[in-house]
Amino acid sequence: MRSVRVRILATLLVLACVAVGGWQLLPDQGDDGRTITVGTTDAVTSLDPAGAYDAGSWALFSNVFQSLLTFEPGGVSPVPDAAEHCSFTGDDLRTYRCQLREGLTFPGGREVTAEDVKYSFDRVKKINSPVGPASLLDTLKTVSASDRTVTFHLSSPDATFPFKVATGAGSIVDRSKYPADGLRTGTSADGTGPYTLASYTKGKNAVLAPNGRYEGALKDTGRPVELRYYADGEKLDAAWKARRVDVATRTLPPKVLAGLNASDPGQRVSEVDSSETRNLYLNTRASSPLHDPRVRQAMAWLIDRERLAATVYDSTVDPLYSLIPAGITGHTTSFFDRYPRQDAKKARQLLTRAGVSLPVRFTYGYGAGRGAAADEAAEIKRELEASGLFKVTVNGYEWTDFQKRWATGKLDAYAVGWVADYPDPDTFGSPLVGTGASMNTGYSSRTVDRLIKASQKFADRSEADDDFRQVQQAVAADVPVIPLWQAKEYVVSSEDIGGGQYLSDGTGVFRLWRLNWI
Repeated sequence: MRSVRVRILATLLVLACVAVGGWQLLPDQGDDGRTITVGTTDAVTSLDPAGAYDAGSWALFSNVFQSLLTFEPGGVSPVPDAAEHCSFTGDDLRTYRCQLREGLTFPGGREVTAEDVKYSFDRVKKINSPVGPASLLDTLKTVSASDRTVTFHLSSPDATFPFKVATGAGSIVDRSKYPADGLRTGTSADGTGPYTLASYTKGKNAVLAPNGRYEGALKDTGRPVELRYYADGEKLDAAWKARRVDVATRTLPPKVLAGLNASDPGQRVSEVDSSETRNLYLNTRASSPLHDPRVRQAMAWLIDRERLAATVYDSTVDPLYSLIPAGITGHTTSFFDRYPRQDAKKARQLLTRAGVSLPVRFTYGYGAGRGAAADEAAEIKRELEASGLFKVTVNGYEWTDFQKRWATGKLDAYAVGWVADYPDPDTFGSPLVGTGASMNTGYSSRTVDRLIKASQKFADRSEADDDFRQVQQAVAADVPVIPLWQAKEYVVSSEDIGGGQYLSDGTGVFRLWRLNWI
């Protein structure tokens, strides 16, 4: 999922006052009706689960919609939510069956049926939105429904399918409210998640009310929440400093994050290692100036991740040298192994063999207002142009426009963050570098596709390690993508808010219901 989430490696929770007694850390039930405001720079692309595959939209989906399965905090395997139970039938990992809970109802009062579940998956694949999650369901062949039983028939063995069911791609919608062959428009949503969407204004806010009808994995649907959307980190920081939001996350400016003070009594800070990554994606189509792999390899010889992390991000991110981040099965340093240092001489030799005119000219796009994307683009442009081998035209675009541009192949290169859809290396495989991947680089490799399919055959996911190591070696050679950095997750909240450390744990779920008044 564009811009990402698996295992929490470290957590720092700063209490507002060291003398606070344990009883004061318990939720104040008298504040149940008081709204908690959460500020973010993540944008919502669509309120329809079939039309969005980005972190901002999925953060909202994980609260408003319900999937058959979900992830518990820190969990690495999905657990039942809208389902009573799910399991593979047989040993070939081709048939997955779920039993729907009884008594689930949509906001309008209509009972959720197995047909609604089937309908939800079918329409994602049928609509096949260029910025939607259909690619995540590439192994799903057909869905059948009978009584409260939903059966998924897969085209090939896929041990990761339960993980995919637990994502935003598995959001269950009301088939009487969502068209089968087109996206629903408007500012409302009908789901069975822990919250209902009381109101939504694009680019401004989403007001969420606890869903009294919710039945699922959660015991508590949380407090009323208002998500407030800001155009950039500076505006979010201004809102936080003026205390117009109770919680600030994703993403404050790097200088602000670097300057967070653990001893400040006026706030709580949660800092956790994350599987969120950011990559530079390269258009490999014949029409692109980056079509020849030697041109892309030359770029890989010139990128200085250490400088990028230190200067643009004030060391609040870590340089990344592989497709799969540290902490995830299959992580390697494939790009460091192949391109261990910045070397303009090697880059020039590659371009000479490619027979291209110098400097190679190409366009670079980024999402305007998305963290430090503008400064990052300027630094990457500087690094590539310093060699005299490239000439880069940089443009920032509004987030929705940016998505459409890369989805339609209009950009030669584009930097995008990736929030893991689920805690498995597979989420860094087919969605990013498989044929028809959501990042739409035009890249296709029989070797990579074969290895991804082979990795999905292992129910014990640790056995997929070797396949993913080979995938990353192939990607480092072909360079359809250049890994840049791996993020940390920061959440800052006022001293009277608890639960900020549980908002995100690397499973793609944004747990607003864990926030509470202290």
